[in-house]
Amino acid sequence: MKKTAATLVIPEEKIINKIFVLREEKVMLDVHIAEIYGVENRALKQAVRRNLDLFSEDFMFVLTDKEAEIVVSQNVIPSKQYLGGANPYAFTEAGVAMLSSVLKSKRAKEMNIAVMRAFVALRKMLVNNTELRLEIECIKKKVTNHDKNIELVFQ
Repeated sequence: MKKTAATLVIPEEKIINKIFVLREEKVMLDVHIAEIYGVENRALKQAVRRNLDLFSEDFMFVLTDKEAEIVVSQNVIPSKQYLGGANPYAFTEAGVAMLSSVLKSKRAKEMNIAVMRAFVALRKMLVNNTELRLEIECIKKKVTNHDKNIELVFQ
């Protein structure tokens, strides 16, 4: 992390490393968002609970005990104690966007923009990987056809 006089800049890669897939959704945990936004996790959760009507299931969900165990086993968080006794909230990209309307600090709003950009960058990387996979498949088909043509020439 680099500090400037005005603000704290968090590299996009660090934010991207906090995004993972749960329930087939790319999400960020409340503890990571609170860290990036520079707010206490309890304050973030409290703001969300006060505005629960803004956070439908496609914006945010609470991890089950099994999901929390998976998050620990995959080293997303060090231990269940790190969660402070409660299962974390997982925010989808839309949920992260909604957080900017309930968190009032300037830093939270600035970091919200950085997090949204990280989600976009991750989506672009996935699209690029898909394109590469398709190109590789195309090359494999060509090579297979070339092998067949070479066999025909020899026959």
